Amino acid sequence: MSSKSGFCDLGFAKVDIDRKKRRGFAEAIYCSGKTREHIKSIARQLIKNKQDVLLTRLDKQAFDYLKKQIPGLRYNSLARIGFFVKRPISGKKGLVLVISAGTADLPVAEEAAVTLEVMGNSVRRLYDVGVAGVHRVMHHASLLKKARVIIVVAGMEGALASLVSGLVSVPVIAVPTSCGYGASFKGLAALLTMLNSCSPGIATVNIDNGFGAGYFASLVNR
Repeated sequence: MSSKSGFCDLGFAKVDIDRKKRRGFAEAIYCSGKTREHIKSIARQLIKNKQDVLLTRLDKQAFDYLKKQIPGLRYNSLARIGFFVKRPISGKKGLVLVISAGTADLPVAEEAAVTLEVMGNSVRRLYDVGVAGVHRVMHHASLLKKARVIIVVAGMEGALASLVSGLVSVPVIAVPTSCGYGASFKGLAALLTMLNSCSPGIATVNIDNGFGAGYFASLVNR
């Protein structure tokens, strides 16, 4: 049940029902490591309190179970995100552009894109335009200039974020991915490249953290 302190105590979880008021969007549920029953109880509590539901790192088997318990729950299998939103996803805010360096980066890019859409942003996707063929991103220079904020998702050496930032005047959020061969150290090489970028105006989130990038971009966009 609801608490005057702004959270609901379920015993195994204290659901922050005040977060939408504070931050503009409800508490997201990170599903990895949680039981299906715990995810269901938390989601239902959010819905009971008129909150949107965003389930990150949700596997297909858990979704198949939850959709029977929560009518209207939707799923993006590539992003591994489940979501329940009562209002239409309108995308009335300014444009957020989500760019991926390669096709292998798409799960992380889609996690960012779906997060943005559920939070009410207008989103465009520009995928597989990494620096190994830089003409591909340059071909979309006019689209880059239309965005209010840009998310760049890249593995390997992670150079694409610096390149994009050097072409635009808006904030760039860099997302390193764990995609790459041995010396990429599961995304550490890309992370260090993005953290050490000489192009100003880049904020870097953690490895594979598409959700964090999408959430932050939504805050910037609003």
